[in-house]
Amino acid sequence: MERMAYVGLGSNVGDRLANLVAATEMLDGDGCRVTVASSVYETEPVGYADQDWFLNAVVGVGVRATVRNFHARLKGIEADMGRRSRHRWGPREIDLDLLLFEGETVQDDTLTIPHPRMHERAFVMRPLAEIAPDVTAPSMPATAHEVLNRLNDPAEVRLAYPSTVLAPASQARRKA
Repeated sequence: MERMAYVGLGSNVGDRLANLVAATEMLDGDGCRVTVASSVYETEPVGYADQDWFLNAVVGVGVRATVRNFHARLKGIEADMGRRSRHRWGPREIDLDLLLFEGETVQDDTLTIPHPRMHERAFVMRPLAEIAPDVTAPSMPATAHEVLNRLNDPAEVRLAYPSTVLAPASQARRKA
C-alpha cells in the first residue's frame, strides 16, 4: 500500500539548486514516487545567522516502505550527497526532513513525526501549503494553508524557482 509522505528539502552549501534536484531524483524510485514538488524558495537561515541563505522546497512522495525505512532512506541520501555533521542549524549540502507520513505518529529519540516545529517555520509551511493546502497533522492547529496564513515567522522567504525545476523524471514521463 502506498502512503503519502511530505519531505522538506534544504541546501546552503555548494550548488544549492543542483543539490535539491539531485535529492529529488534520488527520492524518485525503489518503491518511492515523487508525485508533486513545490516551488523553490530562498530563505534566510534560522538559529545560526552567520551562513549563506538556504534554498528550500517540499516534495510529496508516494511511499511503499515503513516510516522508519523511509526515514533511513532519507538519511542515506543525505550521506550519499556528502552531508557532514555540523552544529545544529548550521550549513549543509542537503537536509531532508520527514515532515509528515500518512497515518503515522512517531515520537522517540531518533524520529518525531509529524515534524515538531514545521508549523512554526515559513520556509516549511509556504512550500507545503503550495502543494498540499488542506493537509493536517496532530501537531498543527489547522490546515497547512491556514497555518501559513496565521504564521508569525520573521524569517524572509522569497520565491527563487518555479516548481518545474524539481519535477522528477517519472513525472515528465507520465505527462509525455
